[in-house]
Amino acid sequence: MTAQTPSPLSRPFVSLIGAGPGDPGLLTLRGAEALRQADVVLFDYLANPELLRHCPDAETIYVGKKGFSDYISQEQINALIVDKAREGGGKRVARLKGGDVFVFGRGGEEAEACAHAGIGFEVVPGVTSAIAAPAYAGIPVTHREAARSFAVLTGNTKEGGAHYERLSGVDTLVLLMGVRNLDQISTDLIKAGRDPQTPAATVQWGTTPRQRVATGTLATIAGAVREAGLEAPAVTVVGEVARLRDTLRWFDAVPEHHRPLAGRTVAVTRTRDGASALADLVRARGAGVLEVPLIRFAETGNEAALHARLRDLTGVAWLLLTSNQAVTALFTHLRRLGLDARHLAGLRIAAVGPSTARTLAEHGLHADFVPSTPGARHLAAELPAQPGAVTLHLTSQVAEDELERGLTARGVRYERAELYRTEPATLDGGALARLRAADVVTLASGSAARHLAALAGTDLTVAAMGPQTADAAREAGFSRVTVAREATLEALADAAAQAVLHRDGAPSPGR
Repeated sequence: MTAQTPSPLSRPFVSLIGAGPGDPGLLTLRGAEALRQADVVLFDYLANPELLRHCPDAETIYVGKKGFSDYISQEQINALIVDKAREGGGKRVARLKGGDVFVFGRGGEEAEACAHAGIGFEVVPGVTSAIAAPAYAGIPVTHREAARSFAVLTGNTKEGGAHYERLSGVDTLVLLMGVRNLDQISTDLIKAGRDPQTPAATVQWGTTPRQRVATGTLATIAGAVREAGLEAPAVTVVGEVARLRDTLRWFDAVPEHHRPLAGRTVAVTRTRDGASALADLVRARGAGVLEVPLIRFAETGNEAALHARLRDLTGVAWLLLTSNQAVTALFTHLRRLGLDARHLAGLRIAAVGPSTARTLAEHGLHADFVPSTPGARHLAAELPAQPGAVTLHLTSQVAEDELERGLTARGVRYERAELYRTEPATLDGGALARLRAADVVTLASGSAARHLAALAGTDLTVAAMGPQTADAAREAGFSRVTVAREATLEALADAAAQAVLHRDGAPSPGR
């Protein structure tokens, strides 16, 4: 039966997406777009859960299979893809698969299931671990002076015989799923004519902060893997190119003090959609990142009152913006009113910190005032407003009263308008378990501390951005709190590393 080819925007529709080998940065642009469009996402064991940030509103279902302990059979996965696509009159389903869809990923079977069911589908190729894991270990699978050909093999003996004698002319062999059978595979390759002294390397969790590598020869690699304690998932490379690791090693060659979070998982709490700058900073320190949405933003509950206030800003001396979301929502509502930045002429605008000021600048406006230290307390104390001046704080329904109290104490008139609403996020059981298993959780605000406590409890190690956030964390019930030296993302990433060191027995400052 020939597969249907309707528009990818139609429903029902299935996107078979290669998630890449583990590094979330290796997901393709088309893969990210397909995830954003999905109503349902089925993801497996080797698909980095961090990629689910691209689809925060989709239903997510874990269909992972690890080694020989199947969580769900392939036939059940095929049926689930079809059932979910047909559900409710038609949905967009994303099937997120580790590596590439068609490289030992059984994506062909899933595509056939869609074709036989008459459901349109697309295939979004991914970066295969067969190439990426060796590359991150400093091993090119081809090289003009060492290898002009390579073959990718399954090391899973359940898939049938390998017929290694047919590969005598191939320079580089790449074995997937073979770490458990490496002794037998090595023996069989030697019997088929491979030189026992051929260089070999095995890469576990390639492209991720958990990457580990064992090297040896075809005759010794199985023992080296056992001695290093390497397990699946792992990729083994057999060929002269494996010698090049000594010269081309790059990803895991960074000095340890530059990667203090290597092998650790940091849960980065966030209160907005999209990628997190903090996540990039902790990745640079070697961590695996779990981005955790604690809240979601919704429309204001009283748009009529908000629009009436925005239309008439007479008498307002200062507009106060205390989050990036406030800036984004302000311009959304101005557009709905048929207005733009010119409507704010004559007002002075204060941003709570440099990040909010940057977001304001992206909309073409310069912040007239930013406090020396980010935070509502400092904004209230330092705002150059005279007693009697009217300030209008555009914020959510749950904004803390610290700004109001500080300004009122100075005789400055404070008004508040609900620009958007903040609502708690929800996590499924798998996401909640991953959060609780993280080595440290970052908190950038007091509200994040309270939301985290409500969502996952307080038996967690947390790193807080500044004393105010730390105080809020302790008030929420957290006892293992490390405080960043200053209220910046760089300092918060450092605090996460300090928190891990403290857990390992070293003293941690700022407690």
